[in-house]
Amino acid sequence: MTQNIENPDRLLKWGLGGAVFAALCCFTPLLVVVVAGVGLSAFTGWLDYALFPLLFFCLAVVAQALWLRAGHVGPNPKLWATAIAAALSILIIWIEFRFALRITVGAFVAVGVYAFFLNQMKTKGATH
Repeated sequence: MTQNIENPDRLLKWGLGGAVFAALCCFTPLLVVVVAGVGLSAFTGWLDYALFPLLFFCLAVVAQALWLRAGHVGPNPKLWATAIAAALSILIIWIEFRFALRITVGAFVAVGVYAFFLNQMKTKGATH
């Protein structure tokens, strides 16, 4: 049995799950406690360098899943969402995480606005 790689519900579930996991690990001591508990506390200073890009790329996956669920309404977000995720990752590391919470909340809000936009476009397409 083969599975469709671009199953929108599966992509949405994994994208949201990864984004929530990365956000929890970035903004709570959850991962620090776990890493220290297994004796790898020397790596805790480097966790954010991996977690923030993971968070932004998971949000890019969410954008792709939302686009697929909406029935391919508008342009494919794969390229621009990935470019924005890379740019946000570079920006947040460059400014040394000073505005990390604001940038992350902005990224979540942007994906929510995109979901609303896709839903409106889908609704308009169904009525015409």
